[in-house]
Parts: sequence; C-alpha cells; structure tokens
Amino acid sequence: MKTDGTRSVARRAKAFMVLGTGSDVGKSLVVAALCRYLARLGIAVAPFKAQNMSLNSAVTPDGKEIGRAQALQAEAAGIAPSADMNPVLLKPSSIEGAQVVLQGERFGTVRASDYRGRNRERFWPAVLESYERLAERYDAIVLEGAGSPAEINLREGDIVNMAMAHAADARCMLVGDIDRGGVFASIFGTLALLDERDRARIVGFTINKFRGDRSLLEPGIVEIERRCERPCFGVLPYLTDLQLDEEDSLPLERRRLGAPWGARREDERVRIAVIAFPYLSNFTDFESLAAEPSVELRYTARPDDVANADLAILPGSKNTIADLQWLRERDLDGALRRARSTLGICGGMQMLGRRIDDPHGVEAGGTHLGLALLPLSTTMMQKKKTERVSGTHLESGLAIRGYEIHVGETRYDEGRLAFAEIRDEGAVARLDGARSEDGRIAGTYLHGVFDDDRFRHEYLRRLRDSLGLSASARWSFVARDRERSLDRLADSVASELDLAAFFQLPT
Repeated sequence: MKTDGTRSVARRAKAFMVLGTGSDVGKSLVVAALCRYLARLGIAVAPFKAQNMSLNSAVTPDGKEIGRAQALQAEAAGIAPSADMNPVLLKPSSIEGAQVVLQGERFGTVRASDYRGRNRERFWPAVLESYERLAERYDAIVLEGAGSPAEINLREGDIVNMAMAHAADARCMLVGDIDRGGVFASIFGTLALLDERDRARIVGFTINKFRGDRSLLEPGIVEIERRCERPCFGVLPYLTDLQLDEEDSLPLERRRLGAPWGARREDERVRIAVIAFPYLSNFTDFESLAAEPSVELRYTARPDDVANADLAILPGSKNTIADLQWLRERDLDGALRRARSTLGICGGMQMLGRRIDDPHGVEAGGTHLGLALLPLSTTMMQKKKTERVSGTHLESGLAIRGYEIHVGETRYDEGRLAFAEIRDEGAVARLDGARSEDGRIAGTYLHGVFDDDRFRHEYLRRLRDSLGLSASARWSFVARDRERSLDRLADSVASELDLAAFFQLPT
C-alpha cells in the first residue's frame, strides 16, 4: 500500500462509482438502485460516500450518525447502515461553518475556508480507513460522489470525488439531469474540465430524469458519445411518487409552494404546517405524513399558514438559537399560539420551553428565552446524543420507535405530562418530552416517530376526531411503499441501463 496522499486502499471488493454533473441530478437514488440490483444478484454490496453535506441524518444500530441517503442505500442493499458508509458528514450550522461528524461522532465545527486546508489532512486517513473496512467485508462497493467532480476550484482538497475514485480503483459512471436542461453540455463540459488521469476513470455516462419520446434524444446521444469517446449506458425515466428519503434541502425548496391557507376549511384533508427554519434538519421526519392521502403538508414561513394549520410542527434545527430568533422576527411565535395544535421535535421542542442556556458556546452562547409553551428548559452540551430508541406513546398507549440526535440536555418541571416512556437497552425506563394538559401542545426528542404506520395512523385519527372530521378512507403504508419504490428503481436501472457493461458482468 502506498503511504503518500494518493495511496490506494487494500481491498477485495470491486468498486463502482456514481458521479454527477452537478448537485441534485439523482446520484443518491441511482446508487440506491444499483445497490438493490446487485443485491438481487446475490452480490454482497455496500454503499459509500466519503463526504456528505446534509442536514438529514440517520442513526446506525450502534448509535453513530450518518447521512440519511447512505442509510437508504444500505436498506436497498439489504444490510444494516454503518458509520463507515459515510465517514465525513458536514451539517451546515451557519452561512460559513458546518458541524463535522467524523466516523459517526461529533468532531467539531469548521469554517469552509479552513476545511480545504488542514482539515483535509485530518479527515482523509479516516475516509480511507472506513473504506478499507467495508472493502474487506463486501464483494462490491457502490460509491457516490458529491456535487460535480469538475469543481476545479475544489479539486486540490477533494476527498469525495476523483481522489476517492482513484483510491478505490473505481469504474465511474457520470450522471446528467436532463430535466434541468443542458444535459449534453453538462456531460461534455464535465469531462472537458477534468485532467487526463481523472477523465480516464469515467467509463461512460447516463442521462437521468427523462420525460418524453426517447427517439428524440438519439441524435444527441450519438454525437455526445462521439465527442466524449464514451458510451451512454442508457436513459433513466423521470419516476414520480417515489416514497424515499431525499438527501438535502434542495428538494425542500420545491415543497414550499401553494396559496396561503385561509381560515375556512376547503376540504377534508388535515392541514399540517412545518415551519421552514433556515437550519431545518431531518425534514425526512415528515415524508410519511406528507404521503398520507388525508394530509396536506407544507413547509412554510408564513404566519397565516401556521395560525390556520390543524397541526403546526417545529422541526429539528441545526442551530436552534438562531432559528428561534428567526421565528420571532417573523411573528411565527404569535401564529403558533393561535394554531389548533402544535408539536415540537428535538430542537423544535427546545424552542417550546422556557429557556435555552448555552454556557459552552455550542451555538450562540448566553441565555435565550423560549416560547414558554411547555414546562421545560434546555442546556446546550458539547457532547451529542445519538441513539435509536423505542417505547410507548403515553397518550395513546401505542408502541413507538425513532432516534435521538441532539446536543441539548433538557430539564422538565416536576409533575409534567410526558410525551413518551422510553426503554433504553439495559437501563431503567425514562420519560421523554412533554405535553400540555389540554393536549394541544407537545414536544419530543424522537425523530422518525411518524415512520411507524400504526402510530401515524392513530395520531392522525385522534387529530381528525379533535377537528370533528370523519375517519380517513385511505392510508399510506411506509415500509411497504419504500420497498416498492426501491424495487421500481432497481427495475428501472435494470431495464434501461447497460449494467453488464458498467459492472463488467459476464454475459
């Protein structure tokens, strides 16, 4: 094994990599599809993304934190997620800074200007170490790049695109998004900006998110294959209604549409308003709610939407104090007091309490008054808690499960009504969260609690009863729909792409 900065890794796994012409071209879902495809062939496969920037994260069975997309890809591969699948996770906490999660544990906060220099030297060895462990356990690794490999201003400090492709000796597929336009120029331009060594890694390209008549593309494909001197592996259709997690906030921007809600109910759907904080984290908590036919869910910063919602949700936040201030500046605190019911999750629950103390300067430092809607106070701590948990929702008596990711330590007033009873493995049961006596306001530390079909359906049934609405006639079933979506993805890549050529499978 080489010992310089370009060393390759000791491996037995074959490596394949999905690169993109830019962000949000569909790399994460293509990787998930390829993992499911290989797993169907009986190949032991694992996903890997050296560095991920996302506010959506998941907790592994051993309590480590990774990007949500890698957890989904592991699910597609039929294996448990591990921190080695995403050794560096960057979670933006300010305009210029991000919290670093290194091999599943909180490392600290770095500025973007500093990250390219000495921090690359810190994290690259950990990236290779994580990859080596995966390569020793699996027959194939499907790697995911980040953004575009042609960001020439970032190439020197790269640890996630071409540097990782060389280290893993990966065959690379370049994915372009035709839905945003200019796909041929983006494919050709990406290859043109790479140096000869990097360009040689890319063995072909795929066009993603196509709608329409495939024959109209053929002249362009023939010409771009000639110019790039590489084959087109195929054209993937734009798949709608996939019930799968999305990686970052880019898709979230497309969900804030819709006319403001008025006070009058226009149909029988339950209105759920998720406050769209600047540092909103884990918006995947609400994908299962949004999938329910009886729910109209929107991410909003409009006070009228919040005030006229049947349920207003304060989601998790990567910078709770800054988002609390942002909320007040927009009179959303007043709107919350007028909402029919309110739920705070993680940082959102902390905001609903009386105060937030930050003695260690984890976020802004100092003491900050909360909304005083729940009997609790929080102190920001330097150590982050990441844990999968299960227990009982006390109001309904139903079993619940989810995960905790937070740095706050919350103190509750004596005699408070708890949201849930949590049963930690090998420990005495503990109480989580709080709720008001009239049941209108509640808070919990549990992310992912609505992913359980039985609990979600009962929660919505109770909400509909409180609004005088009849029972819903149709329900969504998350686990079933996720499996069907993953199978649709795998079926699509199997039928539309020349995977025998990409994977060099025997024919």
